[in-house]
Amino acid sequence: MLGVVPSPSFVSDAVAARLRLFLDRMRGESAEYGPDAEGLIDSAADTLVGGKRLRARFCHAGWQSVARFRDRDAEESTGLWDVCAALEIFQSAALVHDDLIDNSDTRRGRPAAHRALEGAHVAAGWRGDPAAFGRSSAILLGDLLVAWSDDLLEDAIEPLPHASAVRREYGRMRRDVTVGQFLDIAEESAWSVHATDSHVERALRVVSLKSARYSIEQPLVLGAAIADADEDQLLALREFGHPVGMAFQLRDDLLGVYGDAAVTGKPAGDDLREGKRTVLVALTRQTLDASARTLFDEMLGDPDLTSEQVAFLQATITASGARERVERMIDDYAREADRALSGARLDTTAVGDLRDLARAATVRSA
Repeated sequence: MLGVVPSPSFVSDAVAARLRLFLDRMRGESAEYGPDAEGLIDSAADTLVGGKRLRARFCHAGWQSVARFRDRDAEESTGLWDVCAALEIFQSAALVHDDLIDNSDTRRGRPAAHRALEGAHVAAGWRGDPAAFGRSSAILLGDLLVAWSDDLLEDAIEPLPHASAVRREYGRMRRDVTVGQFLDIAEESAWSVHATDSHVERALRVVSLKSARYSIEQPLVLGAAIADADEDQLLALREFGHPVGMAFQLRDDLLGVYGDAAVTGKPAGDDLREGKRTVLVALTRQTLDASARTLFDEMLGDPDLTSEQVAFLQATITASGARERVERMIDDYAREADRALSGARLDTTAVGDLRDLARAATVRSA
């Protein structure tokens, strides 16, 4: 492995191994709770299957960029892999709650957690409202996953002399993404009382908090903090990670409107049915006249949009030039990130890995 850019499977396999050990431990400690609780533990384990392991990969890259700058022979510790795994558990928690908030039926081509729990209620022949049970259980499932991520993180960093720096960054990540999620759902209502020319700035704030910091920047910094990075190294990684994260979410917004359901695992135009007030939507509205904007606003967020109506909204967005403008923004953010690595006191092999990761995060179809 030394001197070779780690493959996605290398990181994924290492994280999967740590997750298996952690889940075995959680199952053992939860045995006293009885068979119904066992179903909740199984549901939590199900959320950890699949995914791109993006946050784990950036955490590992952040560690590698600092640790191997100092020592070319530095090797990954179990503590590093546990922090990577903790990030993936927290991501699962966020997705469970996100799907519940958005009323999404699917995740990675399978039923979303609240729908799976609803189905388990029906299969068991229990009384009451299955949908209400699914929603309530999903809230608690997300909370359980957050607790698990904290448990694993604390175990991982306990022996580190600089554990407090890792803990602070992890806490900041949790706060940022929670506030970002709130601002995201608030914007679906608040947009109507704010000037149209303020919507892009408001949407970009959501992108920064909900995705850019949480998905890329903070995992990078967490990995670097485990390696005891200095302030210059942390700054370089932040200045790289944030624009990559912005580009990552803007690409996600495009996929939410134009993505192929067979590739993304979510219905085409899902963000249009959910009424997401993204940068793409804000840029579109800026170009429409009053009557076209009113029609656009009336259709956006209708959960019963037909495929023809979705196609109409897609065509409206494309014709407005918003799709092209978002593509240019992605390119601009990618260039900004690339410049941040020039001359940085980081391992050269890791810098190449970071650039590869940036491309994978911003040029993708799922």
